[in-house]
Amino acid sequence: MAQAVNGSKQPAAAEEAAEGLSAAREAGLRYVTDTMPGIRRERTGETFRYIGPDDKPVTDAAALRRIAALAVPPAWTDVWICASPRGHIQATGRDAKGRKVYRYHERWREVRSATKYHRMVAFGEALPLIRQRVDQDLARRGLPREKILATVVRLLETTHIRVGNEEYVRENGSFGLTTLRHQHIDISGSTLRFQFRGKSGKHHVVDVQNPRLARIVRRCQEIPGHELFQYLEGKEHHTIESDDVNNYLRTISGQDFTAKDFRTWAGTILAARELAEMEIPESDTHGKKNVAHAVKSVASQLGNTPTVCRTSYIHPAIIDAYLGGSLRRIWNSMDEATLAGEFPGLNREELLVLSLLQNAGNEQERPSP
Repeated sequence: MAQAVNGSKQPAAAEEAAEGLSAAREAGLRYVTDTMPGIRRERTGETFRYIGPDDKPVTDAAALRRIAALAVPPAWTDVWICASPRGHIQATGRDAKGRKVYRYHERWREVRSATKYHRMVAFGEALPLIRQRVDQDLARRGLPREKILATVVRLLETTHIRVGNEEYVRENGSFGLTTLRHQHIDISGSTLRFQFRGKSGKHHVVDVQNPRLARIVRRCQEIPGHELFQYLEGKEHHTIESDDVNNYLRTISGQDFTAKDFRTWAGTILAARELAEMEIPESDTHGKKNVAHAVKSVASQLGNTPTVCRTSYIHPAIIDAYLGGSLRRIWNSMDEATLAGEFPGLNREELLVLSLLQNAGNEQERPSP
C-alpha cells in the first residue's frame, strides 16, 4: 500500500525533478505530477465517486480496487489520483491543515529508501573531510557566513536537532536549528542549553558543552533580530536558512548530502551501539524484542516515534547484523587500526559501522552464483 508523506514544501529545482525521473525509471515506474490528467474524487452523500480524465465515472473494477487500496483519507480535499497504476505518485490532496500531502507507489518508496541508505556509506567516508572543513570555518575571524554555517553543522552533528525551516514555524510554531530564536538558548560558561518546541509539538531540552561553540553563539546573541543564527557581511546581518546549510554541505563535501543525513548517520550509530551491547538473540522472538527496545531508545534520543525512527533513521543492515548474530562479534573483533588509517577523523564506533555498511553493500552488489 502506498504511504502518506507530508509534502508541504514542493520540490522546486529541476535537479530534483531529474533525480525523481531517474529514480522512477529505476523502480520501473512513470514519473508523474498532479498537473497531469488524472482521476478526481467527488463526494456523493456518505461515499465518494471517482471521475476519470475523460470526465466519466470510473467503473473498471481493477481501477476501483487500486483506489480503495490507496486508502485516501475522507478528510483530504482537492484529491488527485494517478490514472496509471505505474505512476510514482499515486495520489495527492490537502489535509485538514491545508498542507499538500502525497501517497507514493510502494516500489518508489523501496527504491528511494535503498538509495537513501546506500548514501550512508558515502556519507561516512566523507565525514572526516566535512569535519575538517567545519573546523577550518569555525576558526575564521568575526562572524562571516561560513563560520555560522559551520556552527550550525557542528550543532547538527552533536545535538541531532532538526535543521528546521520557516514554514514549520509559521504553520506549526515548531522550531529547528536554523529557526531558533534568542529565547531558545541559555549559555553558562561553555555549556549551551537549547529549549524549544520541535516537530509534532515536542518540547526539547538539549545541553551541549563546547567552549568554542559557546563563544560563537554568545556573539550571535549580540546581533539584532529575532533569529539566533545570523552572519555579518559588513554592517549588514543576514539569517541562515535550511537551504543555505544544505548548499554548504554540498560545497564542502563535493557530494549531494543534506542536514538530514546527519540524523540518519546518528540514528544508525546509536542503534549499532545499543544492539552491540545486547546478548546475541536466542530466538526470533528474543531478537525482535531487543530490536524494539533499541529502536525505542534511539527514537527518544532523536525525538521521533519508534516507527519513523526504524524506517527512516536506522540503516537496516545494522538490525540484520544483530538478528543474524554477527553484530556483536564484529563489534568486538574488527581491526580498528586498519580502518582508522583509511578514515582518520572517525571514532571507533563510526569506523565499525562504516565497515559493516561497506560489507553489506558489497554483499548486495555481488552477483548470484
